[in-house]
Amino acid sequence: MKDLTLVVMAAGMGSRFGGLKQMEPIGPNGEALLNFSVYDAKKAGFNKVVFIIKESIEKDFKEMVGNKIAQTIDVEYVFQTTDNLPEGRVKPWGTAHAVLCCKDTVKGNFAILNADDYYGSNAFDELARFMQTSKDMEFAMVCYDLKNTLSDNGTVARGVCVIEDGYMKDIDERTDIADFKCTGDNGEQITLPEDAKVSMNLWALTPEIFPILEAEYEEFLKGDNLLKAEFLIPRVIGKLVKSGKATVKAIPNKDRWYGITYKEDKEAVQAAMKKFVEDGLYDGI
Repeated sequence: MKDLTLVVMAAGMGSRFGGLKQMEPIGPNGEALLNFSVYDAKKAGFNKVVFIIKESIEKDFKEMVGNKIAQTIDVEYVFQTTDNLPEGRVKPWGTAHAVLCCKDTVKGNFAILNADDYYGSNAFDELARFMQTSKDMEFAMVCYDLKNTLSDNGTVARGVCVIEDGYMKDIDERTDIADFKCTGDNGEQITLPEDAKVSMNLWALTPEIFPILEAEYEEFLKGDNLLKAEFLIPRVIGKLVKSGKATVKAIPNKDRWYGITYKEDKEAVQAAMKKFVEDGLYDGI
Protein backbone atom coordinates (compact mmCIF):
# COMPACT_ATOMS: atom_id res chain seq x y z
CA MET A 1 0.00 0.00 0.00
CA LYS A 2 1.29 3.45 -0.91
CA ASP A 3 1.62 6.21 1.65
CA LEU A 4 -0.99 8.88 0.90
CA THR A 5 -0.71 12.51 1.96
CA LEU A 6 -3.57 14.96 2.42
CA VAL A 7 -2.59 18.56 1.68
CA VAL A 8 -5.00 21.04 3.29
CA MET A 9 -4.96 24.57 1.86
CA ALA A 10 -5.68 26.78 4.87
CA ALA A 11 -3.90 30.06 4.12
CA GLY A 12 -6.80 31.90 2.47
CA MET A 13 -8.12 35.23 3.70
CA GLY A 14 -11.87 34.45 3.73
CA SER A 15 -12.76 37.90 2.39
CA ARG A 16 -16.44 37.24 1.68
CA PHE A 17 -16.84 35.37 4.95
CA GLY A 18 -15.13 38.13 6.87
CA GLY A 19 -12.62 36.11 8.84
CA LEU A 20 -10.41 33.01 9.00
CA LYS A 21 -13.13 30.47 8.22
CA GLN A 22 -10.63 27.58 8.11
CA MET A 23 -10.69 27.66 11.93
CA GLU A 24 -14.37 28.55 12.41
CA PRO A 25 -16.08 26.22 14.95
CA ILE A 26 -18.73 24.28 13.01
CA GLY A 27 -19.15 20.85 14.62
CA PRO A 28 -21.19 20.23 17.79
CA ASN A 29 -17.99 20.18 19.87
CA GLY A 30 -16.33 23.11 18.14
CA GLU A 31 -14.74 21.18 15.29
CA ALA A 32 -13.75 23.03 12.13
CA LEU A 33 -14.83 21.64 8.76
CA LEU A 34 -11.29 20.45 8.13
CA ASN A 35 -11.57 18.16 11.18
CA PHE A 36 -14.27 16.25 9.30
CA SER A 37 -12.20 16.07 6.12
CA VAL A 38 -9.14 14.74 7.95
CA TYR A 39 -11.35 12.17 9.73
CA ASP A 40 -12.73 10.95 6.40
CA ALA A 41 -9.30 10.92 4.75
CA LYS A 42 -7.69 8.94 7.57
CA LYS A 43 -10.52 6.41 7.43
CA ALA A 44 -9.96 6.08 3.66
CA GLY A 45 -6.26 5.27 4.14
CA PHE A 46 -4.41 8.59 4.16
CA ASN A 47 -1.60 8.54 6.73
CA LYS A 48 -0.22 12.08 6.71
CA VAL A 49 -1.60 15.62 6.66
CA VAL A 50 0.26 18.74 5.49
CA PHE A 51 -1.38 22.01 6.49
CA ILE A 52 -0.59 25.03 4.33
CA ILE A 53 -1.06 28.12 6.47
CA LYS A 54 0.19 31.65 6.89
CA GLU A 55 2.98 31.91 9.43
CA SER A 56 1.04 34.63 11.26
CA ILE A 57 -1.75 32.20 12.24
CA GLU A 58 0.45 29.25 13.22
CA LYS A 59 -0.06 29.55 16.99
CA ASP A 60 -3.83 29.99 16.78
CA PHE A 61 -4.21 27.30 14.14
CA LYS A 62 -2.35 24.71 16.21
CA GLU A 63 -4.27 25.57 19.36
CA MET A 64 -7.68 25.57 17.71
CA VAL A 65 -7.28 22.75 15.16
CA GLY A 66 -3.85 21.28 14.48
CA ASN A 67 -2.82 19.90 17.87
CA LYS A 68 -5.94 17.76 18.19
CA ILE A 69 -5.56 16.36 14.68
CA ALA A 70 -1.88 15.59 15.37
CA GLN A 71 -3.02 13.14 18.06
CA THR A 72 -4.49 10.83 15.42
CA ILE A 73 -2.34 11.28 12.28
CA ASP A 74 1.12 12.51 11.28
CA VAL A 75 1.01 16.29 10.72
CA GLU A 76 3.40 18.75 9.10
CA TYR A 77 3.11 22.47 8.40
CA VAL A 78 4.10 24.52 5.38
CA PHE A 79 3.89 28.31 5.22
CA GLN A 80 2.49 30.00 2.13
CA THR A 81 4.80 32.96 1.97
CA THR A 82 3.91 36.39 0.67
CA ASP A 83 7.47 37.58 0.03
CA ASN A 84 6.92 38.41 -3.64
CA LEU A 85 3.64 40.27 -3.30
CA PRO A 86 3.57 43.68 -5.02
CA GLU A 87 2.89 46.74 -2.91
CA GLY A 88 -0.82 47.04 -2.23
CA ARG A 89 -1.59 43.32 -2.29
CA VAL A 90 -2.09 41.29 0.90
CA LYS A 91 -3.88 38.22 -0.49
CA PRO A 92 -1.72 35.11 -1.23
CA TRP A 93 -1.08 34.17 -4.85
CA GLY A 94 -3.64 31.35 -4.99
CA THR A 95 -4.04 27.59 -4.85
CA ALA A 96 -1.31 26.64 -7.33
CA HIS A 97 1.20 28.69 -5.35
CA ALA A 98 -0.01 27.04 -2.14
CA VAL A 99 0.65 23.58 -3.57
CA LEU A 100 4.06 24.68 -4.87
CA CYS A 101 5.02 25.61 -1.31
CA CYS A 102 4.83 21.85 -0.47
CA LYS A 103 7.44 20.72 -2.99
CA ASP A 104 10.09 19.98 -0.36
CA THR A 105 7.66 18.31 2.04
CA VAL A 106 5.42 16.06 -0.08
CA LYS A 107 7.27 13.12 -1.63
CA GLY A 108 4.52 10.70 -2.73
CA ASN A 109 1.03 10.77 -4.18
CA PHE A 110 -1.15 13.38 -2.52
CA ALA A 111 -4.59 14.93 -2.53
CA ILE A 112 -5.31 18.62 -2.09
CA LEU A 113 -8.44 20.27 -0.73
CA ASN A 114 -9.80 23.51 0.68
CA ALA A 115 -9.79 23.71 4.46
CA ASP A 116 -13.20 25.36 4.55
CA ASP A 117 -15.11 22.79 2.46
CA TYR A 118 -16.87 19.57 3.46
CA TYR A 119 -16.61 16.91 0.77
CA GLY A 120 -18.12 13.74 2.30
CA SER A 121 -16.46 10.40 3.02
CA ASN A 122 -17.21 8.85 -0.39
CA ALA A 123 -14.95 11.38 -2.09
CA PHE A 124 -11.91 10.33 -0.06
CA ASP A 125 -12.62 6.61 -0.51
CA GLU A 126 -12.65 7.05 -4.29
CA LEU A 127 -9.54 9.22 -4.33
CA ALA A 128 -7.58 6.79 -2.15
CA ARG A 129 -8.38 3.90 -4.48
CA PHE A 130 -7.25 5.90 -7.49
CA MET A 131 -4.06 7.10 -5.79
CA GLN A 132 -2.87 3.59 -4.98
CA THR A 133 -2.13 2.98 -8.67
CA SER A 134 -1.70 6.48 -10.15
CA LYS A 135 1.73 7.54 -11.41
CA ASP A 136 3.54 10.19 -13.42
CA MET A 137 1.00 12.68 -14.84
CA GLU A 138 -2.13 10.68 -13.95
CA PHE A 139 -4.32 12.96 -11.85
CA ALA A 140 -7.92 12.83 -10.66
CA MET A 141 -10.59 15.27 -9.59
CA VAL A 142 -13.78 14.74 -7.60
CA CYS A 143 -16.63 16.59 -9.30
CA TYR A 144 -20.01 17.53 -7.86
CA ASP A 145 -23.34 18.45 -9.40
CA LEU A 146 -23.63 22.22 -9.45
CA LYS A 147 -27.01 22.07 -7.69
CA ASN A 148 -25.28 20.52 -4.65
CA THR A 149 -22.67 23.28 -4.31
CA LEU A 150 -24.59 26.58 -4.36
CA SER A 151 -25.12 29.04 -1.51
CA ASP A 152 -28.49 30.55 -0.64
CA ASN A 153 -26.70 33.68 0.56
CA GLY A 154 -24.76 34.96 -2.43
CA THR A 155 -22.84 34.14 -5.58
CA VAL A 156 -20.15 31.48 -5.83
CA ALA A 157 -17.23 30.71 -8.14
CA ARG A 158 -16.96 27.21 -9.59
CA GLY A 159 -14.78 25.38 -12.07
CA VAL A 160 -17.28 24.00 -14.61
CA CYS A 161 -15.84 20.85 -16.16
CA VAL A 162 -16.11 19.29 -19.61
CA ILE A 163 -15.96 15.51 -19.16
CA GLU A 164 -15.60 12.90 -21.89
CA ASP A 165 -15.36 9.13 -21.34
CA GLY A 166 -14.74 9.63 -17.63
CA TYR A 167 -11.91 12.14 -18.02
CA MET A 168 -11.80 15.92 -17.66
CA LYS A 169 -11.08 17.57 -20.99
CA ASP A 170 -11.46 21.21 -19.95
CA ILE A 171 -12.34 23.34 -16.95
CA ASP A 172 -13.90 26.78 -17.17
CA GLU A 173 -13.67 29.03 -14.14
CA ARG A 174 -17.02 30.79 -13.68
CA THR A 175 -17.56 33.50 -11.09
CA ASP A 176 -20.70 35.10 -9.67
CA ILE A 177 -22.90 32.02 -10.13
CA ALA A 178 -26.39 32.41 -8.65
CA ASP A 179 -29.59 30.51 -9.48
CA PHE A 180 -27.63 28.53 -12.11
CA LYS A 181 -26.80 31.72 -14.01
CA CYS A 182 -23.52 33.54 -14.53
CA THR A 183 -21.91 36.06 -16.84
CA GLY A 184 -20.04 34.82 -19.89
CA ASP A 185 -16.69 35.98 -21.21
CA ASN A 186 -18.36 38.57 -23.45
CA GLY A 187 -20.82 39.82 -20.85
CA GLU A 188 -23.66 37.59 -21.96
CA GLN A 189 -25.91 35.79 -19.46
CA ILE A 190 -25.26 32.04 -19.30
CA THR A 191 -27.58 29.44 -17.79
CA LEU A 192 -25.77 26.38 -16.43
CA PRO A 193 -27.39 22.92 -16.09
CA GLU A 194 -28.29 21.91 -12.55
CA ASP A 195 -26.19 18.78 -12.97
CA ALA A 196 -23.20 20.55 -14.51
CA LYS A 197 -20.09 18.90 -13.08
CA VAL A 198 -17.99 21.32 -11.06
CA SER A 199 -14.66 21.13 -9.29
CA MET A 200 -14.45 22.02 -5.60
CA ASN A 201 -10.63 21.83 -5.54
CA LEU A 202 -10.43 18.21 -4.42
CA TRP A 203 -7.65 16.78 -6.60
CA ALA A 204 -5.38 13.73 -6.57
CA LEU A 205 -1.88 14.64 -7.78
CA THR A 206 1.61 13.17 -8.03
CA PRO A 207 4.98 14.82 -7.23
CA GLU A 208 5.56 15.26 -10.97
CA ILE A 209 3.34 18.36 -10.73
CA PHE A 210 5.95 20.33 -8.76
CA PRO A 211 8.49 21.19 -11.50
CA ILE A 212 5.59 22.18 -13.73
CA LEU A 213 4.22 24.47 -11.05
CA GLU A 214 7.66 26.06 -10.65
CA ALA A 215 7.87 26.84 -14.35
CA GLU A 216 4.29 28.10 -14.53
CA TYR A 217 4.81 30.30 -11.47
CA GLU A 218 7.77 32.02 -13.10
CA GLU A 219 5.60 32.80 -16.13
CA PHE A 220 2.71 33.95 -13.93
CA LEU A 221 4.92 36.53 -12.21
CA LYS A 222 5.68 38.09 -15.61
CA GLY A 223 1.98 38.76 -16.21
CA ASP A 224 -0.16 41.85 -15.82
CA ASN A 225 -2.48 42.98 -13.03
CA LEU A 226 -0.58 41.21 -10.27
CA LEU A 227 -2.52 43.16 -7.67
CA LYS A 228 -5.54 40.94 -8.40
CA ALA A 229 -4.30 37.98 -10.47
CA GLU A 230 -4.31 34.51 -8.95
CA PHE A 231 -2.16 31.48 -9.71
CA LEU A 232 -4.73 28.69 -9.61
CA ILE A 233 -4.53 24.89 -9.74
CA PRO A 234 -7.48 24.43 -12.16
CA ARG A 235 -5.84 26.69 -14.73
CA VAL A 236 -2.49 24.91 -14.53
CA ILE A 237 -4.04 21.45 -14.77
CA GLY A 238 -6.43 22.56 -17.50
CA LYS A 239 -3.44 23.71 -19.55
CA LEU A 240 -1.70 20.35 -19.03
CA VAL A 241 -4.78 18.43 -20.15
CA LYS A 242 -5.25 20.53 -23.29
CA SER A 243 -1.60 19.99 -24.25
CA GLY A 244 -1.89 16.23 -23.70
CA LYS A 245 0.74 16.24 -20.95
CA ALA A 246 -1.61 14.97 -18.21
CA THR A 247 -4.82 13.03 -17.75
CA VAL A 248 -7.43 13.81 -15.11
CA LYS A 249 -9.88 11.09 -14.18
CA ALA A 250 -13.24 12.61 -13.24
CA ILE A 251 -14.72 11.02 -10.13
CA PRO A 252 -18.40 12.01 -9.91
CA ASN A 253 -19.88 12.47 -6.46
CA LYS A 254 -23.59 12.85 -5.81
CA ASP A 255 -23.14 13.95 -2.18
CA ARG A 256 -23.94 17.47 -1.11
CA TRP A 257 -20.98 19.76 -0.62
CA TYR A 258 -21.04 22.06 2.41
CA GLY A 259 -19.07 25.26 2.85
CA ILE A 260 -19.20 28.64 4.53
CA THR A 261 -18.65 31.13 1.77
CA TYR A 262 -20.76 33.66 3.69
CA LYS A 263 -21.42 34.07 7.39
CA GLU A 264 -25.09 33.33 6.71
CA ASP A 265 -24.12 29.84 5.50
CA LYS A 266 -22.84 28.84 8.92
CA GLU A 267 -26.13 27.87 10.55
CA ALA A 268 -27.11 25.38 7.83
CA VAL A 269 -23.64 23.83 7.77
CA GLN A 270 -23.61 23.49 11.56
CA ALA A 271 -26.96 21.71 11.43
CA ALA A 272 -25.68 19.27 8.80
CA MET A 273 -22.50 18.44 10.73
CA LYS A 274 -24.51 17.99 13.94
CA LYS A 275 -26.74 15.46 12.20
CA PHE A 276 -23.77 13.58 10.77
CA VAL A 277 -22.29 13.27 14.27
CA GLU A 278 -25.63 12.20 15.76
CA ASP A 279 -25.97 9.57 13.04
CA GLY A 280 -22.66 8.05 14.15
CA LEU A 281 -20.63 8.97 11.06
CA TYR A 282 -17.91 10.71 13.08
CA ASP A 283 -17.45 8.75 16.30
CA GLY A 284 -14.49 10.10 18.22
CA ILE A 285 -13.94 13.13 16.07
